[in-house]
Amino acid sequence: MAVTARPRRSVLYMPGSNARALEKAKTLPADGLILDFEDAVSPDAKPEARKTVAAVLAGNKPYGRREVIVRVNALNTPWGVEDIQAVAQLGIDGLAIPKVESADTVRQVQAAVRAAGGREDLPIWCMMETPMGILRADEIAAASPHVAGLVMGTSDLAKDLHCEHVRSREPFLTSFGLVILAARAHGVAALDGVHLDLSDDEGFAAACLQGRQIGFDGKTLIHPKTIAVANATFAPAPEDVLKARELIATYAEAVAQGKGVVVLDGKLIEQLHVDNARRLVALAEAIAAIEADAGASA
Repeated sequence: MAVTARPRRSVLYMPGSNARALEKAKTLPADGLILDFEDAVSPDAKPEARKTVAAVLAGNKPYGRREVIVRVNALNTPWGVEDIQAVAQLGIDGLAIPKVESADTVRQVQAAVRAAGGREDLPIWCMMETPMGILRADEIAAASPHVAGLVMGTSDLAKDLHCEHVRSREPFLTSFGLVILAARAHGVAALDGVHLDLSDDEGFAAACLQGRQIGFDGKTLIHPKTIAVANATFAPAPEDVLKARELIATYAEAVAQGKGVVVLDGKLIEQLHVDNARRLVALAEAIAAIEADAGASA
């Protein structure tokens, strides 16, 4: 199963209680938005956050081409069920569920969505932020055909692991690997965690590069100023796209001529290389379409 070519280079958390921020998000070049009812909203502000988000989403695609996900509170909190009821019938692109630790959690959320009149196929994004969740990443990714992605929650994970936030992010590498393996095995997206130090531009750029190199599709963000770097880092390089197109064309020509061995620049080309090249080209084309749409609407 292949991950879709929908770009998710930058996915920005937005507090659901902040109407001004939600309005500003309509102009930001992020690929996706997570409208948050959980960590970014205090307990006494959660009812108002539901009303604010519902009002914004009542419009006809208020965020245009951006992927809109709502992060609800867990079902075992006083707010989870009401969160789902508030947004289940709105035109959102998915629900993000915090601290997922089992496939049962995914199924319980889906049952709550159905009970609230939501669509059966509403995509579910699972926050991977506890040791148990990481160890069960494969089970969680396979819980439903409608699991759309796994999202690293490194702040909570660091607390539970008793580890430090260091520039190399070495304490998280095992967890990153397990989550990316599960995501790729089941054809879902994998998003890197947030970078907390907004004054550390160099560290943020390094984390984006590392995330791309180890296989994440994009990065979750907490401030609009970080969008540009994430978009640039997780987009395919132009020279890589040109090489991918050349590889695809070379392979197709060789197959048409009945050649059993295909070589480009002295390297053997196999179907697996073609599949990866097609993924890269499809992603580049999707990003180009997004940027053209943004330019036309500017």
